[in-house]
Amino acid sequence: MVLPSCYRSVAISVEPDIFEVPRWRSVLAGPVVAAVTLSAALLATQSAGVPLRDPDGVAGRRLMWVVLLVVVLVALDVVVRAGRRTATLTPSRAAMQSVRRERWRWYRGVAVASALVSFYVSYLAYRNLKSVVPLLRPGELFDRQLAEFERGLFGGDPAALLHSLLGVGLQTQFLSVVYVLYLFFVPVSLALAMVFSRDLRGGLFYATALSMNWPLGAASYLLVPALGPVYATPASFADLPASGASSLQNLLLDQRLNFLADPVASGAAQSIAAFASVHVSMIFTAAVAAHLLGLARQLRIGLWVLLALTIAATIYLGWHYVVDDVAGIFIGLLALALARVLTGYRRRSPRTAHAEGQADVMPAPEQSAVGAGV
Repeated sequence: MVLPSCYRSVAISVEPDIFEVPRWRSVLAGPVVAAVTLSAALLATQSAGVPLRDPDGVAGRRLMWVVLLVVVLVALDVVVRAGRRTATLTPSRAAMQSVRRERWRWYRGVAVASALVSFYVSYLAYRNLKSVVPLLRPGELFDRQLAEFERGLFGGDPAALLHSLLGVGLQTQFLSVVYVLYLFFVPVSLALAMVFSRDLRGGLFYATALSMNWPLGAASYLLVPALGPVYATPASFADLPASGASSLQNLLLDQRLNFLADPVASGAAQSIAAFASVHVSMIFTAAVAAHLLGLARQLRIGLWVLLALTIAATIYLGWHYVVDDVAGIFIGLLALALARVLTGYRRRSPRTAHAEGQADVMPAPEQSAVGAGV
């Protein structure tokens, strides 16, 4: 089937991708973050007297789910590009094989696989670091100080102010969905960046920035241990209707109590820590990265809207104090800055990218005469 003329015109006008060989520096940044974070987790768990664990199948089920998603997206990428090239909705096998050979060479596969594994190793280490905070700093909680600080700043409890302003009911359900959406947003955005980045170095920069949030977030938990408003003052949130967020809060509280009762029990782990908000830091990282990577204006606006709604949800539902969210933004900025240092990423136009030399790049014996090739 031949594509309509309007489709062909759009396809022809699409900005060409930058099919460059990623620099070793960009590829190694993720593994470096993973190695450092995992080393910190091993030291922390040893000091706490508990084993390193894989809670919720972070290095198993969750990693495999993202790998499967990437495989599906790669197949879609090949089919769409082959269809664009041949101006048909049903490209031939030969056209798809050509696109696959040109776009998905071995070095791109190595870079993508390295980024995915490094992200989830960092996440695994983060979960262990977060889990042992109450063992490394027993009895130390700063909820009272955080609550008093923001009450003085706002002239009252920010959560109560939001409850009064927004009301309770469907608003609670909506903000609960916004908060839980984060669990899907992070892995999906990572997969999309790895597959569809015009310049793979940009995708590697984004993956490294996301990974940097894990050790920085874990460090903030150790620096200022806190439970969060819903656990410190549960009566303030008693009038909210049951939601997905409240069910998750109850589950996490049960897990924390079981962990503290027997930290060495099989599968024991806890995930409650308020300062700083990694939800906010991750989404802020994505929003700023969208600008740095030159993504579509609509997407950039959507990410800022998601960030604003997430901040509101964390306060309204009692997950975080306002200062936790402010600290989360700071962590996001620091993660982006460190990722740029580690990867050396800077946005370039396609013309500039092809004009630059190939120094400090991974070897690519299959490169064509024009450089890195398509």
